[in-house]
Amino acid sequence: MRIENDRKLDFDDVLIRPKRSRLETRAEVDLKRTFRLPHAGFEITGIPIIAANMDTVGTLPMAGVLAQHDMYTAIHKHYDLDELKKADLSGDYHFMTFGLVEDLSHIKKVMDAVKDKGINKICLDVANGYTEIFVNFIKKVRAQHPDCVIMAGNVATADMTEALIIAGADIVKIGIGPGSVCETRSVTGVGIPQLSAIIECADAAHGLGGLICADGGCRTSGDVAKAFGAGADFVMLGGMLAGHTECLTEEQLKALPENNNHIEYYGMSSTEAMEKYSGGVAAHRASEGRVASIPFRGDVKNTILAILGGLRSSCTYVGAYKLKEMSKRTTFVIKYAK
Repeated sequence: MRIENDRKLDFDDVLIRPKRSRLETRAEVDLKRTFRLPHAGFEITGIPIIAANMDTVGTLPMAGVLAQHDMYTAIHKHYDLDELKKADLSGDYHFMTFGLVEDLSHIKKVMDAVKDKGINKICLDVANGYTEIFVNFIKKVRAQHPDCVIMAGNVATADMTEALIIAGADIVKIGIGPGSVCETRSVTGVGIPQLSAIIECADAAHGLGGLICADGGCRTSGDVAKAFGAGADFVMLGGMLAGHTECLTEEQLKALPENNNHIEYYGMSSTEAMEKYSGGVAAHRASEGRVASIPFRGDVKNTILAILGGLRSSCTYVGAYKLKEMSKRTTFVIKYAK
């Protein structure tokens, strides 16, 4: 046993220090970024915010709306092939999600099914990215799909960020337990405060030419700005995009009045998700997610505009003409408790 004494920080522990700026209006801020993927070997351009691969967020309707704003979606893995083939998808902004339970033949089948839509991005998603089996899985997927973007995680420390990039990941998802409906920290006692995790893992990834996606913990547009300021290349959002029209099925929309205009939003490691997709919580597992009842929020477009507006405003406060400049111009002020 040992104890690390240096302070680790979450989003709520800091504020961004304002600096002199020559920007005259928020409209001058360019939120688009272009990244070169170290393994895939090509560039992608867009606003680097990604809808999380949860079945209540990473939906096909959500993907359609976000693509109109040059934003990304990690489409959840529970759609069948026919649904994916019929969907009107733009390959520039969509990741297809897989976990360890899917074998390589299934991944190939799905990626072949969406190939004619131009989709060449894969999200390999597990709760615990620290296992050797996951590292080896990334290597196999990279060998099978050498020309695809691979985003993989989750981890929260420099050593495993480096390991996943070396194994073949272009983008590493960062976050152990910070999500609004995640209970990993309380159930297992494991985690790293998210802001410090981003800072540490960004430094590790960028040293190898890789990228990171901050996944979890953002509850406001200010948190999104802090994540970019800390060095995140992409930010993945779950709770901030949940509860919208695009998250719901037709049946759920019809049932809104009788549910007092509230809907259920749950973590993918929750009892509810495992009962829905795995027949229940296995005897060797514990639920690491919870269900939240949240008010219906209407069309997601309004929330998107609010998030992007807040992010542009943050850039003007530190003099960043481009989102790319945000981390270089950010100084965090720690809010010490009284």
